[in-house]
Amino acid sequence: MADVTAPGSEQPTLNRVIGPALLLLFVVGDILGTGVYALTGKVANEVGGAVWLPFLLAFVVALLTAFSYLELVTKYPRAAGAALYTHKAFGVHFLTFMVTFAVMCSGLTSASSASKAFAGNFGKAFDLSLGDGFVLTAVALGFITLVGLINFRGVGESVKANVVLTCVELTGLLIVIGVGAWALGGGNGDLSRLTEFNTPPGESVWLSVTAGTALAFFAMVGFEDSVNMAEETRDPVRIFPRVMLTGLCVTGVIYVLVAISAVALVAPADLGSGDTPLLKVVQAGAPGFPLWVFAFITMFAVANSALINMMMASRLLYGMANERVLPRVLGRVHRRRRTPWVGIVFTTLIAFGLIWFADLAALGGTTALLLLCVFTVVNVACLVLRRDRVDHDHFRAPTVIPVLGAVACAFLASPLSGRAGADYRVAGVLLLIGVVLWAITYATNRFVPGAVSRT
Repeated sequence: MADVTAPGSEQPTLNRVIGPALLLLFVVGDILGTGVYALTGKVANEVGGAVWLPFLLAFVVALLTAFSYLELVTKYPRAAGAALYTHKAFGVHFLTFMVTFAVMCSGLTSASSASKAFAGNFGKAFDLSLGDGFVLTAVALGFITLVGLINFRGVGESVKANVVLTCVELTGLLIVIGVGAWALGGGNGDLSRLTEFNTPPGESVWLSVTAGTALAFFAMVGFEDSVNMAEETRDPVRIFPRVMLTGLCVTGVIYVLVAISAVALVAPADLGSGDTPLLKVVQAGAPGFPLWVFAFITMFAVANSALINMMMASRLLYGMANERVLPRVLGRVHRRRRTPWVGIVFTTLIAFGLIWFADLAALGGTTALLLLCVFTVVNVACLVLRRDRVDHDHFRAPTVIPVLGAVACAFLASPLSGRAGADYRVAGVLLLIGVVLWAITYATNRFVPGAVSRT
């Protein structure tokens, strides 16, 4: 029998079972989800009929950053992602902590935006009038509570199960594209809207497009999660480059086609009102289509996004607590369920606050903001780590690409892009919570007798 333990350790190694097909489905499935289902209308509010352009630009920025991730994951094929690259490049534990905590917070804002989208589609699926106030928020809070309970109970997620989830999410988007093609082929719809820029008074087209891109970037995130599967992928150095780039291109094409179908069939102003933009597209292009079916597909897609993100956030919190960079109480595991119950409760309570105080656009924008900051650091880390030599061949991005990626991500994360102030307020509060928790832990490890510091 083959040795399955790590060299010099009794700890078993991870099982390398993921081939190109499963990895591709993982990449595509992780990118598809809440972003395009919920925020297409919000992007239309920023730019008008040319809603496809921000999605295209977001794809280009994501592609630039993907090259840096590919160089780093093939150079260091280990499961840790941005935290590992940041620590290797800069060796500053606080910076590594902030990058890791920002990734965790992006999971919470993403799950909270999924909850808002779920509530909107729940009302459409069951033909309920939930309005835009307390009742809609109550459904979203109830949904995130259910996600927390499932998370606590223990969910056996696997990459193979992701095949089914990806197919459902992809089916919904293909329905939108198909409905758009059918309606346009029958002489319905208005393609002239695709070149219209409806900018607010006093705002330039450039600023509207960059603000829309800053928001649309939320739809492109997820590809970076695949690097955490490096230790479970067969021959990651060879497989990752072509699979990640293929997955990004597939989703980029789908998003642009969805955006074109959406704005051709529904006026941008109508598309931007409410939390169910793609449902309006199906209703306009195929009035006979059972809308409750599409509403359920959307609910399933965003519910899957919420569960995956809440699981990620609670496990990341658990890991940080075990490394003594957060209070150890956050790492407590339920004796019977074997799940990090304190971390689950803590992240669920934060999600409650996000759902209650932030709207869908702010939640999606904050998710993009946090990850754009992380991606800026990763692009710079890619350049810094060029001086670190490894004893195996790996993918190497042309130097100009990480440079462009760092500049583009930093620009979209800055106020110069026209990003809404609410994004910075929400992100600031979340990161402040992280700094306070880190400071408490640092003081405890440093001054309390018997505490072991790993910071």
